[in-house]
Amino acid sequence: MRIGLLTEGGYPYVSGEAGLWCDRLVRGLGQHEFDVYALTRSERQEARGWVPLPPQVSRVRTASLWDAEDDGVVYGRRARRRFAEHYGELAATLSTTVPGQVPGAAGTVSRADSEAAPDQSALEADRFANALYGLAELARDEGGLPRALRSETAVRALERACRAPGAHRLAREARVPDLLTVAARLERALRPLSLDWYEDDGLGAVDLCHAASGGTAALPGLLARHFCEVPLLVTEYGVRLRAHYLRDPDSSPSIRALLAAFHGRLAAETYRRAALITPGNAHARRWQERCGADRAKLRTVHPGMDATPFAEAGESPECADPRTLVWVGRVEPAKDLVSLLHAFAEIRKEEPGARLRIVGGPADPEGAAYLAHCKGLAAQLFPDEADGPHAVGSNPVSFEETGGPELPSRADAYASGALVVLSSVVEGFPAGLVEAMFCGRATVSTDVGAVVEAIGGTGLVVPPRNPRALAEACVALLRDPERRARLGAAARARALELFTVEQNVAAFHGIYLDILSRTPARRVVLDETGEPVPFSAPAEGHVPGRWTESTARAAVRGGPGWATDAPVRATVRDPASEKAPAGTSGGPNPDPSDMGPPAAVPLTAIDEPSALASVPVTEGVR
Repeated sequence: MRIGLLTEGGYPYVSGEAGLWCDRLVRGLGQHEFDVYALTRSERQEARGWVPLPPQVSRVRTASLWDAEDDGVVYGRRARRRFAEHYGELAATLSTTVPGQVPGAAGTVSRADSEAAPDQSALEADRFANALYGLAELARDEGGLPRALRSETAVRALERACRAPGAHRLAREARVPDLLTVAARLERALRPLSLDWYEDDGLGAVDLCHAASGGTAALPGLLARHFCEVPLLVTEYGVRLRAHYLRDPDSSPSIRALLAAFHGRLAAETYRRAALITPGNAHARRWQERCGADRAKLRTVHPGMDATPFAEAGESPECADPRTLVWVGRVEPAKDLVSLLHAFAEIRKEEPGARLRIVGGPADPEGAAYLAHCKGLAAQLFPDEADGPHAVGSNPVSFEETGGPELPSRADAYASGALVVLSSVVEGFPAGLVEAMFCGRATVSTDVGAVVEAIGGTGLVVPPRNPRALAEACVALLRDPERRARLGAAARARALELFTVEQNVAAFHGIYLDILSRTPARRVVLDETGEPVPFSAPAEGHVPGRWTESTARAAVRGGPGWATDAPVRATVRDPASEKAPAGTSGGPNPDPSDMGPPAAVPLTAIDEPSALASVPVTEGVR
């Protein structure tokens, strides 16, 4: 089958989110054909280029969410009225959303309104969806939206919605700078509405859209479903809505409330329209259910990780230093190394020979400042002491990074200690903990995120921000080598069963087939008498390569009028004199020479000649 893989800020670029997971998925499903549709977040990401792509990736199309250009196109009066109407409706749904209440979830503030909550929630969800798809249809008809979304018309529509009766208090308190900021953020989030990806030679030609995350990345999948009835699969290993709640703590309450309302509405609409939703863990699943996702659509698929680099350490656990504790990860305040250092001070009182290796580096200036603070605290808590009058003093806590002669890789870091510690106060899916499980190491972790789900009963779990509990658990395992060995062996067996690349790829292969088996055929072929031709699109036609010659041209059923007018008659082609059109089932991969140069998305403008922005779109074909 042909899969449209939708990404934002990740694959196929070298840097970004979920890039490694997408690459493993694509390479593991060599029997399918992939078209990658990628949204980029920065010029730096684009400059670093793509990862090497496997042959099953037949097309890559990209669009940026960061640059801005003005094409000078002006809307007519009717188009301006359509835009003001749809944008005003969308703004109204945001200004009436109660902050702190996730759109799409049942429940209201007062008990008297509890019975009316489901109906009201559904009404608001439909209102948001109608406005969103109305803007998408306007962009299709007029050529684009970005400049319109940054115009004075958009800001005034947002202001009217915030001042209207029934608007929430935080929306009414929004000032002009707040409204300008919200309008700019909405313009970036809605840029996929202006792309030319939703035609019969784009996402309309794929069998399934697979969004590698929620939020803006899933928006092209929503439009492909709206215009072309392509089923949508959404995978979230970290819920985007949760990230938006935690982002920009310095912004005004009005900005945060309006943007949270938009992303909540978008998440609820994505979950409502998706054929299936695959959270990566129970923590993400609870968030999705809270956002209105139907439990019948949810299917947990744990992330797949490569166990090969950790095989040697896992098969020889006896090589570890029995007195060494290891922490591995990215240094940042959320990892709470301060609590870990205070816990290790308690551990040293019980086990004077214990050592702690902190392996990892910072990712940003905030992390660098936190690392410096932790080093200062370690020097204060553990002054260098020598074993004798002629020995050199050393600190029992060391700060190291992988890549050097002592620790060439993360596997070597885990293998150096008998016990792996995680002290985070915020965590999604603990990938580092799973790596330690691959190495057969016993673990002591804080109860955050999906930690309990990952380790099951193969490690000890303590409350976060509790150094004493963390110290007691570590001391218990340091004094009991047999228990450490049992927990390490059980952890390795659990990781190999649940968290390998092979199980992840096999799960998604089954999900693809499941969705396609329950999706009505979108391609209808009529014979000379006007009757549908049975089995006109053979199953083997979905397999890449020349397995069969196409004898009929299929038309998309239920697509927009601009895609096709009516089902076409079955005709016989002469293979010697005609090439199979790119994107038809059974045909070869498209030839770059037949596709023309990369196309830029035409945009439109309304009242503000200096407003914003076009969305350049580039296309690469393998």
